[in-house]
Amino acid sequence: MKLSAFRLRLNGYTLENVFQSAKVFEKGGPYSDLLEVPPKEAKRDERLRTSGPLTGFRCQEGEFPLIPRTVFYDYIYISAVRQSLSGDEMRAVSEYNYFTDIEFNPAKSVNTQAGAVSIIKLMLEEYGRLPDFSGEEFIRWHREHVVYGQSLGIPASGRAKRQEM
Repeated sequence: MKLSAFRLRLNGYTLENVFQSAKVFEKGGPYSDLLEVPPKEAKRDERLRTSGPLTGFRCQEGEFPLIPRTVFYDYIYISAVRQSLSGDEMRAVSEYNYFTDIEFNPAKSVNTQAGAVSIIKLMLEEYGRLPDFSGEEFIRWHREHVVYGQSLGIPASGRAKRQEM
């Protein structure tokens, strides 16, 4: 399937570019110029490391908080899937029970494509389609449906683990 953040597109831009360009830091951002560079270059842009602590995300869809931890990534990932895949391709996700992300490194990130795809499966099972939530609606839905490792008694080590409910 075409579910890589480097292949999925949202509003004409790769998902990776949208994610990196929307970051807001204490001393800068969002950096909308990152929409126009190759995805790997956007991910490695020096400003993402020198602008202070991350404070949130801002994009066309509005502002997103840092908590729940993966809500912004999950929202744009699902939006990109809705724009990039056919209905049959989206429904094919429901045929699987497990998802992996070979690029995911819990020491470097909390966002994982496998986690976002498991949310897609959950939404397809709940609604029969991917709902077109606003940012605020998705944040509410996410808080009610996505469970993280700390909530399950798993030690907090920066390795948020999500499970379907």
